[in-house]
Amino acid sequence: MGCCMHEGMSRRQLFSTAAAPAALPLVNAGVPVGLESKRILRVQPVLTYEIPKRREGASWRQWGGLQTEAELNEEKARIGRDLAVIKAKGPASMEFLPLREAATVEQAKEVAQLGYDAAIIYGAGGNNRILEAVTRPDRWNMIFIRHRSGPVYLWYEIVHPRYLRKTVDQYGQPGVTVEDIVIDEPGEIAWRLRALSGLKNTLGRRVLCIGGASGWGAGGRKAPQIARDLWKLDLVEFSIPQLGERMKTAYADSKMMREAQLAAGKYLSSKQVKLEVPKESVERAFVLTHVFRELMKETGSTAMTVNQCMGAIMGASQTTACLPLSVLNDEGYLAFCESDFVVIPSGILLNGIAGVPVFLNDPTYPHHGLVTIAHCTAPRRLDGKTDAPVRILTHFESDFGASPKVEMRMGEKVTNIVPDFDAKKWVGFLGEVAGNPFMPICRSQVDIGLNCSDQRLAEEMRGFHWMTSYTDALKETGYAVKKLGIEWLDLTAKG
Repeated sequence: MGCCMHEGMSRRQLFSTAAAPAALPLVNAGVPVGLESKRILRVQPVLTYEIPKRREGASWRQWGGLQTEAELNEEKARIGRDLAVIKAKGPASMEFLPLREAATVEQAKEVAQLGYDAAIIYGAGGNNRILEAVTRPDRWNMIFIRHRSGPVYLWYEIVHPRYLRKTVDQYGQPGVTVEDIVIDEPGEIAWRLRALSGLKNTLGRRVLCIGGASGWGAGGRKAPQIARDLWKLDLVEFSIPQLGERMKTAYADSKMMREAQLAAGKYLSSKQVKLEVPKESVERAFVLTHVFRELMKETGSTAMTVNQCMGAIMGASQTTACLPLSVLNDEGYLAFCESDFVVIPSGILLNGIAGVPVFLNDPTYPHHGLVTIAHCTAPRRLDGKTDAPVRILTHFESDFGASPKVEMRMGEKVTNIVPDFDAKKWVGFLGEVAGNPFMPICRSQVDIGLNCSDQRLAEEMRGFHWMTSYTDALKETGYAVKKLGIEWLDLTAKG
């Protein structure tokens, strides 16, 4: 696969190994070094309406409760209160632009030319041409309609037959579906904005790919290209031999080695950590953590993945990537094993929505109301705040290096995302942590109690790897992926 590089810079210029970067602290507090702030979702509220004039002997007004200037002013104040509710429940990385009004097609067109990511269109009144003019197909749009939350809106009657279907039986409005129509409840707008904020912070993300971008199995061969085309990911590749050179430099740096020893000691000093490998294995892991962090900083990446993590990287780094990826996830980066771009976009999206670390895992066969998921790179700070207990063991398949066996919190609700190879249909379901077994498999292993039929899950499984997090983000994830044309199946949903 070709790599995406900074404009005007060659691979050799970007990744020169002639000199090692200056050593930085190997354990970070607060925001990780070089971690970008979340992109702000800019939201434009707009009110469409028409103030009628009486005409004797003719129909002169539309349905709806906005008939006078006084009622219009009351409604603008009501919208202000709605927006305060939405802001409190929506994503932190969101900005509301001032409310705009559109009582004519010209005003609607002016609003549509403003700079925003998503529009909340309060469809109080106005003809179809006004609503169509304010709806940009290349932006995200939601239509808010009142039934009982205030004066009833005109579009409570006709949003489906006139706006969505254009007076026929087929949908015909670009940029809006039935899932974008919200009646009365500002909170229903808030969770949609959480989804869109997560999507904005996924699209175009730069991902450092140690050992190249890849995808699991025969079905995953096209995954890196799908990631570039559909998710607009900027995949920056860095070879295993280049990593080996960086590691040689790092191991020869006495200051860096001392910092790695201090970082390892700090990590191991917690009563929540049980060491079951030589301490030197953890120290080498923190050297690799530092190198990974530096490479992300150099490339402007806040996400990374490692290919050949059960093979070539062990020789290049003299350790395994397991513990470093776990530590980086806890620091706020996104760090994935296996370079599987079938599933990595789901991890970036789920993290963007939920705001907590995510766990890329191998699933097993669902049965008797549970499924086991496992991998060797689980974060400890799965709720974004609390470090879970962990045993530091070897990586199972190689019996080498340092790998975390994270003990996940019993009864914790988890979202599970099951992406397909072709990015055509994703599956999601809720579950809860039902056990932390210790079988001869990948070290961080969890039994998930299912909130859906195990038979139905078995029938709908696709791809291979799953993505899991401590959260309930199914409706947000489904709403977001449908914006990219991916079908969504929520196995937990009733009906």
